Amino acid sequence: MKLLESTTFEAINNALQIQTGDSKIIGRIESYSCKMAGGDKAFYKRFNAEGVNPNDLQALSPPQGLSQYSRSISGDEEGPLCDTISRKTLFYLIATLNSSFPDYDFSDLKSHEFSKEPFPQWVTNAIDSNLTATAGDHYRILKPSLWAAIDAEISLDHCDIYSYNPDLASDPFGEDGSLWSFNYFFYNKKLKRIVFFTCRASNPNYSMDSGFGSDFIIEEDEIYE
Repeated sequence: MKLLESTTFEAINNALQIQTGDSKIIGRIESYSCKMAGGDKAFYKRFNAEGVNPNDLQALSPPQGLSQYSRSISGDEEGPLCDTISRKTLFYLIATLNSSFPDYDFSDLKSHEFSKEPFPQWVTNAIDSNLTATAGDHYRILKPSLWAAIDAEISLDHCDIYSYNPDLASDPFGEDGSLWSFNYFFYNKKLKRIVFFTCRASNPNYSMDSGFGSDFIIEEDEIYE
């Protein structure tokens, strides 16, 4: 995966490093080309070992709240069939994580650790809810330019959106003091591009050394001077 430089995302990422009295927020938005780079080709060969078809489908975990939504509109007490993902697309998601967090190896992740989000509005609402509740007016000011930048980069209406659901006991998102985190992949198959949006809030009494760039945390009153 090749990181695509974006001065717009860099500016937004600086504004997503927020420290309030109750929490530290560290967020990052990155754009990646699905063109293989570095060790991606060797990993791809290992990932699709002999006899494995990259187009084979594997089961994803359902997104949180999906079964409740389905019952509310259909009255059906049985949940929907699970979504699936091709091994090739799963490879792209894992390779994006490996590129975004080079000090950690996600290569052994399985499809059930990801979900496909059924509606873009669910994702935008979830992100807005977390960040507004934690960062207040600072995020409300940032929100329009943030979503405009993501849409300009990836065309939200033409994306499949996936989320990574980590095992907090065994990956970089699980340090003591973590309040919440989210990790979304906006995948535009036609553009062959993924925008990865990762963010986490932590208790300020704990250090944050997970590779998110803690040196760039800034005080809330410095963001919009």
